[in-house]
Amino acid sequence: MKVLLIEDEQRVASFIRKGLEENGIKVLQAFDGVTGLTMALSDAFDVIILDVVMPGMNGLELCAKLRLEHKDQTPVLMLTALGTTDDIVDGLTVGADDYLTKPFKFRELLARVQALARRKSIVSKVLTVNDLKLDLDAKEVFRGDKKIELTAREFRLLEYLLQNKNKVVSRTDILENVWDINHDLGTNVVDVYINYLRKKIDHDFPYPLIKTVVGMGYTIKDIKREDPA
Repeated sequence: MKVLLIEDEQRVASFIRKGLEENGIKVLQAFDGVTGLTMALSDAFDVIILDVVMPGMNGLELCAKLRLEHKDQTPVLMLTALGTTDDIVDGLTVGADDYLTKPFKFRELLARVQALARRKSIVSKVLTVNDLKLDLDAKEVFRGDKKIELTAREFRLLEYLLQNKNKVVSRTDILENVWDINHDLGTNVVDVYINYLRKKIDHDFPYPLIKTVVGMGYTIKDIKREDPA
């Protein structure tokens, strides 16, 4: 399991990180909201632990940006020293999945983190972006009402892109996760298969979903229908 901890109080952050790592959980850490948002969007996490009061950008603003602007549905556990009903409702309203009021016992935080990670692992059987839908159980892909026929490798590539939607994945990332190749050996197989996918899910549709980020890799992202291709 990999957790992103965004907490500006050094003592609290150290306490949480030590406890999580002792339970075999990998922890990446940010001490302000702006850095935390950047990290949340640059990697995939099982759970984000997010403090409410932070410099740069508070936790409510950060969570709202994740959910509304970036369509990121990573489970969020919000930490707050403000324990009133209104404060809790504010956190849940912007998209937090759970909350914990300071001070708290570590074992309760651990239990909540583990529960959120389990919930994430069983909920998402259908991956979507705009009008594209990939059903993991039925192994079917639709764009709008049109069924898209993919090979097994094309399906796995699209699945990986959708699992990381709105994030840029490098060719090396794709090789490691779709082909189980640990190093880029100079092959252009990723570019070839991206082109195969584009012909099937982008061509003949009003707007493309797969984007090339020059020098960095590829992304598939939510697009407003009025946006230019």
